[in-house]
Amino acid sequence: MASFKKQSTGWEYRIRYKDPITQKFKEKSQRGFETKKEAQVAAADAESKIAEGYEQTDIPLIVYLEEYVQEYKVGTVRKNTLIQHQNNIKNHIKPYFQSIMLREVKPIGYQKFLNHLAEKYSKSTVEIIHNTMNSALEKAVTLGKLEKNPCRGVTIKGSVKAKGLKFIESEHIPAFLRAAHQYGYIYWMFYRILIETGMRKGEAAALTWDDVDLKAGTITINKTLDFSAEDESELFGDTKTFNSERTIKISQSIIQDLKQHIKYQNQNKLAWKGSYKHKLNLVLCRDDGNFMPKSSLFNSFSRILKRAGLPSMPIHSLRHTHAVLLLEAGNDMKYVQERLGHGSMRITADVYSHVSKKIEESSMEKYEAHMKSILE
Repeated sequence: MASFKKQSTGWEYRIRYKDPITQKFKEKSQRGFETKKEAQVAAADAESKIAEGYEQTDIPLIVYLEEYVQEYKVGTVRKNTLIQHQNNIKNHIKPYFQSIMLREVKPIGYQKFLNHLAEKYSKSTVEIIHNTMNSALEKAVTLGKLEKNPCRGVTIKGSVKAKGLKFIESEHIPAFLRAAHQYGYIYWMFYRILIETGMRKGEAAALTWDDVDLKAGTITINKTLDFSAEDESELFGDTKTFNSERTIKISQSIIQDLKQHIKYQNQNKLAWKGSYKHKLNLVLCRDDGNFMPKSSLFNSFSRILKRAGLPSMPIHSLRHTHAVLLLEAGNDMKYVQERLGHGSMRITADVYSHVSKKIEESSMEKYEAHMKSILE
């Protein structure tokens, strides 16, 4: 309950309350009001904020962010998303803000933080880091730890990556696969699967024989491999998004290759005996049944491209290659979206519109033929 007193400088209110965190009594006061009525209105507003928790003891920003992730993200978001939040705090937010208190984060200071990030990272990366901070401080408002979210209304800058899509043109695929086979059978198999299914490398690396139905001619994609896992219990994680979980048809040639691959693995199992990683049950793995390290995939892919006389590109380009092949074969965007596991067709259309020379040339030929029929 507020008390009021007239001072030489005007009316003053004084509120005594118990801090819900420290359980200690505190006082809040303000003076300089011309009338008692003004002091009463201000006191009522202050009491309301105290009741909602705005006057509780402040805490360091990083302590709050770590508590936020632990209480509101662990067990509610996918493993990859959780790791992303944790890395954003550890690698970007903590080094910049250091020991600043939660309520000391102000809009202009936060904007300077985003501008600092924009000097080194792309706009999309800055947006990802901002998402961690913004969602956490929005929750702080709900919890009564902040009156307003200082992350609202910011301007996100940063470089925008060129939209040039990298993929292997269809006429160069045979040369690439020949170079892959010469480099090593398992790499040929791995990259052939990527080209013919559009799986991400982590999805392909996590593929187990339980996911393959050779009779039905399908592959079910329901997990991804965590290449940085410290033990086998953490090796398999969730797919990138819920939409990434999907079952796709595979070609007869891939079915035959997988049947031969089973025989190849059986020979390895006999050779490695008890040392073979039977428990993992991986389809695309090293000779001992263990998963293929990310470094081995990166190095092999780079060398195979060079041997095939192709320009440098990331492994993810094989996913793009598959999408372009589907479009060249006459499939519509909706089918490509579902096969790749995109959340919406807009994503698919934004990425793959006008990407293949063959599609562009075919479209122009159809247009010219149509115009010729009209004008003649």
